[in-house]
Amino acid sequence: MRCRMNEDTGTDYIKAWQLSQVVDGGGIGIVEESKHINFKKGDFVISFYWPWQTKVILDGNSLEKVDPQLVDGHISYFLGAIGMPGLTSLIGIQEKGHITAGSNQTMVVSGAAGACGSLAGQIGHLMGCSRVVGICGTQEKCLFLTSELGFDAAVNYKKGNVAEQLRELCPAGVDVYFDNVGGDISDTVISQMNQNSHIILCGQISQYNKDVPYPPPLPPAIEAIQKERNITRERFMVLNYKDRFESGILQLSQWFKEGNLKIKETVMNGLENMGAAFQSMMTGGNIGKQIVCISEETSV
Repeated sequence: MRCRMNEDTGTDYIKAWQLSQVVDGGGIGIVEESKHINFKKGDFVISFYWPWQTKVILDGNSLEKVDPQLVDGHISYFLGAIGMPGLTSLIGIQEKGHITAGSNQTMVVSGAAGACGSLAGQIGHLMGCSRVVGICGTQEKCLFLTSELGFDAAVNYKKGNVAEQLRELCPAGVDVYFDNVGGDISDTVISQMNQNSHIILCGQISQYNKDVPYPPPLPPAIEAIQKERNITRERFMVLNYKDRFESGILQLSQWFKEGNLKIKETVMNGLENMGAAFQSMMTGGNIGKQIVCISEETSV
């Protein structure tokens, strides 16, 4: 969504926000009136382009009906763990992580307390990683990862030497890196990755205020390590795997209901707080998915 503030988003699947037009984003709401054959009053519907307003008339063809039973009534989870961030984490790990249960693989997750990172570490364990280490920006987040989400260890990148801490916490090196941040943090992780290891390129939030291509190029020394050790680093687009969405949502829902996937949200209320919530998310103020509830009936 930060990229949508630019004239060119750098992607072909999302358009830039337009001046004087209502801002939109992923949202969920309840149908109050419908003339569309697929929807009736009381249905919960989701859209990738939900306008930031309390009531709206939408084209029914742009909406998807969701079943609140999949999330035990927590409808905002469809915007997070049982939605696009969850699918991004799950399918990204399945497609690009190359995890083999029982092979003692170590996974590192950057941005580990965010919407995708907090899920990716748990999914890494569920799929067979023997060790999962998270990187985040506060001691509170580190404690949350280890005490509530089952991460084996966590690094606060704002305290101490990240490279030294990683060497201590990943003595056998890094086999899978779920990258949400890019920049110096990722360079440090890549320098400790093993031969034939894999990077899941989920996001590069440290680079979004810069005018660079996506994915951003690595510094020459890090690129040399990547090539020398045959580390895969391919762009990952979850929208290329739409045929896997239905089964993925069912898997995520099952893990959640079994208690194997813990879900955390940071919730703010009121349309007037949308800008503050967005800014807080961009500076690491959230744990888990950042949600804004803009009316009693609707979460966006």
